[in-house]
Amino acid sequence: MDENPDGHFPDNAVRLRGRVSGTPETRTLPSGDELVSLRIVVPRSPAARKRSKVGIDTIELTAWSSALRRKAARLTEGDVIEITGELRRRFVRGGAGVMSFVGVDLLTCDRVRAETTSR
Repeated sequence: MDENPDGHFPDNAVRLRGRVSGTPETRTLPSGDELVSLRIVVPRSPAARKRSKVGIDTIELTAWSSALRRKAARLTEGDVIEITGELRRRFVRGGAGVMSFVGVDLLTCDRVRAETTSR
């Protein structure tokens, strides 16, 4: 991750390694901007699994730049990837009213291992 000129890492920096869950989705926003969204499943630490009985977290990732959109769109379910990005809180309106969720805007996205099961 790049350091700022003062030698410190950005305050809002995320690094994750996990498995792609589902198929990346390309969308065009009303503004005309395009993005690719996908989900990554990351394992929780043994201590966290003991506390909550949940072994994984599913994180929403968003690729905005054209290079990252191309990379993200080529990923397939089961690929193991490593990403860096910035944490974002988003709000959406739905039938139950306004809801919020936290996701990551991608800065880098690299395939570590391709999905290996046959389809």
